[in-house]
Amino acid sequence: MLPDNVKQFATENHQGVLTCFRRNGMPQMSIVTCGAYRDGVAFSTTADRAKLLNLQRDSRCSLMVSKQDWWGYLVLEGRATILSSDNTSPNDLRDALRDVYRAATNQDHPNWPEYDQAMVDDRRAAVIVVPDQIYGTAV
Repeated sequence: MLPDNVKQFATENHQGVLTCFRRNGMPQMSIVTCGAYRDGVAFSTTADRAKLLNLQRDSRCSLMVSKQDWWGYLVLEGRATILSSDNTSPNDLRDALRDVYRAATNQDHPNWPEYDQAMVDDRRAAVIVVPDQIYGTAV
């Protein structure tokens, strides 16, 4: 469970930087749009992105969530839970991707059927960073 102050910060701030590990052990960083979801902070990504391939191989990661001016932030260190067509039923994946969209935008999509089809066409997955440790100026 996310502490209330962390959940609130991740609900109000959606710009993030994910750090995961390449095959050679070097860090790989990606900018993501994210939001508080379930037991962590989530974003979606397509099946062919380096971040997803790296997280499938090694789920350890850090996600920095920042205020728009970068002066307030929190970092979640932990592991990624991946919900994809490989391990999640189509209906559950659709619902998770919708929930992640809502979490990352604080709004509903204007056309859910169109959104759902785009998620299938893009082969999107939902990634939830579940923290073991949280730190930063917003904690």
